[in-house]
Amino acid sequence: MGTDLVRLFLSGDVMLGRGIDQILPHPGDPALSEGYVSDARTYVSLAETVNGPVPRPVGPGYPWGEALDALDHAAPDARIVNLETAVTGDGAPVPGKAVHYRMHPANLPALAAVRPDVCVLANNHVLDYGHGGLHDTLDSLSALGLRTAGAGRDADEARRPAVVPLPRGGRVLVLSLGLSSSGVPRDWAATARRGGVDFAARADDRTAARLAARVRGEKGPGDIAVVSLHWGSNWGYDLPATHIAFAHALIDGGADIVHGHSSHHPRPLEVYRGRLVLHGCGDLINDYEGISGYEEYRDDLRLLPVASVTRDDGRLREVRLIPMRARRLRLEHASGPDARLLHDVLARISRPHGTRITLTRDGTLTARPAQDAP
Repeated sequence: MGTDLVRLFLSGDVMLGRGIDQILPHPGDPALSEGYVSDARTYVSLAETVNGPVPRPVGPGYPWGEALDALDHAAPDARIVNLETAVTGDGAPVPGKAVHYRMHPANLPALAAVRPDVCVLANNHVLDYGHGGLHDTLDSLSALGLRTAGAGRDADEARRPAVVPLPRGGRVLVLSLGLSSSGVPRDWAATARRGGVDFAARADDRTAARLAARVRGEKGPGDIAVVSLHWGSNWGYDLPATHIAFAHALIDGGADIVHGHSSHHPRPLEVYRGRLVLHGCGDLINDYEGISGYEEYRDDLRLLPVASVTRDDGRLREVRLIPMRARRLRLEHASGPDARLLHDVLARISRPHGTRITLTRDGTLTARPAQDAP
């Protein structure tokens, strides 16, 4: 691949709260208000029943495990993660939600370990501990010099794109939107007077037109525009027709990549007009290891997607999908059979959307526009 390409790491859900927070050096209050689990350390114990003892305290890079070296080898020009956790040591969980995530601010080195260029925040957990928790999150990320998109102290800040300068010119622009279909409460929407997330009730033509207009207003020559969407249900491979149309409208309106997340497992990869749509990246970091149910989706298998797009027009050249597995609350390389399983599923569900998935000899998956694949 030549220097005309821009490589982007597009992460699925990163949930460093709850059980993950408890194994880091500065665990927060473990008390939970969930219906079945009242102590976050229970999630560590559940993981240990499946795969053996989890060390504690662990260093900041532990949850990422072998993913750190894999990403360094892939050498992305920008790293974009969906941070689905409030970063606060204070406050009470907001009522009316079944699950709440927070990590102690002193554990933020565990996020910094992956060297994110942008943390997208328009999701259904960033306000789990109220507006005070959101402000703590924004302050903590800012103190580390981490860019954010999709949430802010008012609507203007929530809608402001994150801007990542590229070393050879041009920029990566990241806009982040949370939709109600992923469980983002309507009253979390940022307003002129109140902080919150950039929120949309529906993935409809009007919302797409407004978002595309913002893309065009920000995008300049040599820029790559990423629209990061928290949308859809947790499980299943079928895509709502409204989501497909919404993604297409964003690409038609000037976006180069649609970065979707919320589902607990990967959903189809689509190539539309030569540009990438990730309908669901799946989870990346969480404490779900010992939770039963939905085993057919193999939520323990994760992906590190690194998309290569042309610098001049944002067209997709290929996506490398590095297969990982969560074990003992840490990412490790997936086995050969597990990589084959991921290939078979993704190839089947992505083929109708113009994407060819192949499995290389080193166990990496690649996705290309179907007409370009060998």
